[in-house]
Amino acid sequence: MNKIAFIFPGQGAQYVGMGKEIVNSNKESKEVFDYANNILDFDLEEICFSEQEKIHNTEYTQPALLATSIAILKAVEAFGIKPDYVAGLSLGEYSALVANGCIDFEDAVYLVRKRGQFMEEAARKTQGTMAAVIGADKATIEEECKKAKGIVSVANYNSPAQIVIAGEVQAVSEVSAKLIEKGIRVIPLKVSGAFHSQLMKEAANKLEDVLNDIDIKPFNTPYATNVSGEIMYTCEGVKDLLIEQVMSSVKWEDCINSLIAQGVDTFVEIGPGKTLSGLVKKIDRSKKVLNIEDISSLQKSRELLKHLIKKEKVEEFSLNY
Repeated sequence: MNKIAFIFPGQGAQYVGMGKEIVNSNKESKEVFDYANNILDFDLEEICFSEQEKIHNTEYTQPALLATSIAILKAVEAFGIKPDYVAGLSLGEYSALVANGCIDFEDAVYLVRKRGQFMEEAARKTQGTMAAVIGADKATIEEECKKAKGIVSVANYNSPAQIVIAGEVQAVSEVSAKLIEKGIRVIPLKVSGAFHSQLMKEAANKLEDVLNDIDIKPFNTPYATNVSGEIMYTCEGVKDLLIEQVMSSVKWEDCINSLIAQGVDTFVEIGPGKTLSGLVKKIDRSKKVLNIEDISSLQKSRELLKHLIKKEKVEEFSLNY
């Protein structure tokens, strides 16, 4: 039996104008932005649709990406397309937990606004950086990180061909140089800090205080957690995982492989860009991968996924309301 997973992108997928077509064309999607604006201390539409600089600032990026992904999700749900599993890359994990009913959207917006601020504060204090390593095996990268003088570790296991390291600037430079000497390609990333590393410990501690006041609810859909890459079927321990996730490796490749092991053969990326679609293809080219980020991709995906639509009758998506 065909199984489908909704996957949600993380920071780095943002761009000016993301979500605009769908937010301006669907009532439920527009309401997502309205709800977010009641919580945030900035205008979400201004950030997403016209702000050239702030959209790439972590503290603004995180709530903007979450709201955009959930706004697009609302349009997908109107078609009656339901997932068997959900997952998200880093920040995208919050979108996944909203999608499976674990966290209310309003709470998630508040959480990721704080998360972004805490991570930006930690980044300014620690002066870390990140680099993408292309085409090297895990063992080689991990060994060089262990030998380095200073804090550096794997931040993201994205696919067999792409691993990201993070840590102190000098330590990342040292590991990068050693890998380049071995003929391995290393790409420095334009980021403000060493995310998903021990340099984010202060941000994780602050996030714990905020999470203590958030209500966690039972899942309506299982999800794959970044921390272990395993499938979770109950909400027990979710808060601890979200805290740990800030300063530990994102095991995205393991997440996808765990979903495939459960019979998932169709992955639908919901949110701006096609980053996750590309990573899934690098992990297993035999799986069907779609992305939904605008009206065109929404309509195209609906046609391709008709056999997976759960409702008996789905009204045509209206561009007016």
